[in-house]
Amino acid sequence: MIDNRLLLDNFEFVKERLHIKKVPAETIERLKNSVIAYKNHKHKLEELQAFQNKTSKLIASLKREGKDITLLKQELESNKQSIIQAEKQLADIQNDFESLAATIPNIPDGATPQGDDEHDNREIKKILMPKEFSFTPKEHWQLAADNHWIDFEAGVKLAKSRFSVLRGMGAKISRALINFMLDYNQKMGFEMVVTPVIVNAQMLFGTGQLPKFEDDMFKINSPLEEDSSKKYGNDLYLISTSEITLTNLYHDTIIPKEELPIMLTAQTPCFRREAGSAGKDTRGMIRQHQFDKVELVALTLPEESENMQQKMVQTASGILQELELPHRLVQLCGGDLGFCASNTIDIEVWLPGQNKYREISSISNTTDFQARRAKIRYKEGKKNMLVHTLNGSSLAVGRTLIAIMENYQQEDGSIIIPKALERYL
Repeated sequence: MIDNRLLLDNFEFVKERLHIKKVPAETIERLKNSVIAYKNHKHKLEELQAFQNKTSKLIASLKREGKDITLLKQELESNKQSIIQAEKQLADIQNDFESLAATIPNIPDGATPQGDDEHDNREIKKILMPKEFSFTPKEHWQLAADNHWIDFEAGVKLAKSRFSVLRGMGAKISRALINFMLDYNQKMGFEMVVTPVIVNAQMLFGTGQLPKFEDDMFKINSPLEEDSSKKYGNDLYLISTSEITLTNLYHDTIIPKEELPIMLTAQTPCFRREAGSAGKDTRGMIRQHQFDKVELVALTLPEESENMQQKMVQTASGILQELELPHRLVQLCGGDLGFCASNTIDIEVWLPGQNKYREISSISNTTDFQARRAKIRYKEGKKNMLVHTLNGSSLAVGRTLIAIMENYQQEDGSIIIPKALERYL
C-alpha cells in the first residue's frame, strides 16, 4: 500500500503520479478524505480516553478524601459510552479506508514514462540481432507438430483449453532449461528455494494479488482448516508466480540490516485463469493456464533497490545471451505498469515465426509497496524500516522453449539444441 504520510503531505504529487497508472483523481481524493477522517476520529477517541483516565484518577482521589463524586461518576459513565461509540466509528472508518487503500496501486517512479498501453513503452536496447533465415520460419505450434514436442490436444483432453503436454525432447529441454536457469541464478548470487504452490489469502494480500486480482487466481474451495482469526478468510489458492511465496517468506518479519540484501530464486508451476484475455494467443503455448517459471526475488535496503533491479535484469538477460536468443529491454509506461510495480523493465525475446518480440520476463521494483502490505521490515538503530522488494521472471520456461524452437529451427523442420543446454540433456 502507498504511504499515508506521503498521501497527506504531498497529495498533488501522489495524484499526478497515479494518474500515469490511470487511477481516477476522485478515487485518490476519496482515499485522502478517508485518511483525514481516520486521523480526526482517532484524535477524538484519544481525547475521550485521556478524559476517562484523568477523571478516574480524580474520582479515586476525591473518594479517599470522603468528598461527593456523584456528578463525576455520571460524567465518567457518559464518557465511557462516548468512547464505545467512538471506537465503533473508528473501526468502521478504518475498515472503509483499508478496503479502499488495498485497491490503490503503487506510485510510478520518475523513470516510468507516461503512456496508455504497451504501444507507448520505450525500447532501451537490443541484445543480439535476429538471424536471417533462407526460408520462411514456422511458428512454434507448427514446429511442435513436426517434432512431437508439444501435444496441445492432450492438454485439452486432460483439462481444458490453454493446457498442454510436453513429450520427448520437448519435456527434456524444459527440464534442462529449469536446471540451467537455476544454476545460472545461483552463480549470480541468488539462493535456491523450493516453496509450496498453494498459499493462503493473507500471502496474496501481501504481494498485491488480493483483493484486486482474485478473478485471475485459481481458488481451492476446501481449506485445510478453519481459522476465524484470519482477516482475509481461510481460502487457499494456487500460486500465479513464486514471487508470492518467496517474498512472503519474510511476511511480518523484522530482518537484521546486515542480512540484506536477500536474493532468492525458485522454480514452480504457476496457475493463472487469464481472466479478460479471451481471444489472445489462443493458439500454441504463449498464454497458458499452467506453466513453469523460474523466478527472482530480492529484498533490499531502499537505497539499493535501483541497482538490484539492474542486477536482476542482467541475470535474466544473461540467460538469454547464453542461449544465444536475441532479445530487447523495454521500459514500461505507466499505462502498462503492474499494480505493485513502481518501475518495470520487460525483456522481450525475438520469435522469428511471429516476426516480433514477445515478453519473456518482467523485472519490477515495487519499492516499499509490498513490504507495507506484508509487514516486511529491517531494523535501523531503534527504528523498524520497510525494505524494498523486487521480483522478475528468470525466465518463463515455456516461452523460452518456444524461443528456442523458433530461433533454432532448420529448413527441414528439425530443431538444433543450444550448446548451453547440451550438458543438461
